[in-house]
Amino acid sequence: MNNKIIIINGPNLNLLGEREQSQYGSITFNELKEICLNKSKELGLIAEFSQSNIEGQIVNIIQDSIKNFDGIIINAAAFTHTSVAIRDALSIFKKPIIELHISNIYKREEFRQKSLISDIATGGIFGLGSDGYILAIISMQKLLKNEN
Repeated sequence: MNNKIIIINGPNLNLLGEREQSQYGSITFNELKEICLNKSKELGLIAEFSQSNIEGQIVNIIQDSIKNFDGIIINAAAFTHTSVAIRDALSIFKKPIIELHISNIYKREEFRQKSLISDIATGGIFGLGSDGYILAIISMQKLLKNEN
């Protein structure tokens, strides 16, 4: 079974628990990381959890993932709506990709309602809070299991 995944987080997600709790909840980034790594291990997945506020660094992480990971879960945050570079890097990754957002981007400001990566992602989870990460991990495990 393919079992190596990476969970990529974009700008400002390192401030979870501190910023706009009405939108993003009270869980901290480190708490979320621990929950995700534990859930991945429980499901037999080897997971890496990363975050960057820098667009080019996220592109590098995605490019490195092509050889090192079987699936990507990505919350590109604000870069979802602006980064052709991240979209292009993801389009080169020919394995499962799950787009994830803590808030429902389609119920927010108009500029947030356009995702540049949705149409190349295998699937998406939006607006389910930090629980969306757990759902994404479960879904990725099932996608990888079904590919064998």
